Amino acid sequence: QVQLMESGGGLVQPGGSLRLSCVASGFVDARRCVAWFRQTPGKEREAIATIDTGLDYTEYHSDIEGRFSISRDNASPKSTVNLHMNSLKIEDTATYICASYQGLWIRCGPSIQFDSWGPGTQVTVSS
Repeated sequence: QVQLMESGGGLVQPGGSLRLSCVASGFVDARRCVAWFRQTPGKEREAIATIDTGLDYTEYHSDIEGRFSISRDNASPKSTVNLHMNSLKIEDTATYICASYQGLWIRCGPSIQFDSWGPGTQVTVSS
């Protein structure tokens, strides 16, 4: 079983930046499919970025492509995945949740049946 914990959320002004981190503990494989989701009240949770940690293959939702970047952490590449968020907009306000999957897949992307989830961290973009 893998446990996930997000950190790095907070209040930021429009145009600002934040870095979210997702730390995995427990039986963590070197290769995982890790995703960042976000959710706002009344809306379905949506995957915004995914990474295959074995290949560093990434995918992004069109709403955040070019502004956000998902990557393994240089200091803890096996356990930690970061989401670098730049040029933040008010509409990026949401709870950001990381998820991971350890198993077999053809392509690491939003359609993976992620089976480990963190509790989420709140990001508020406001002036």
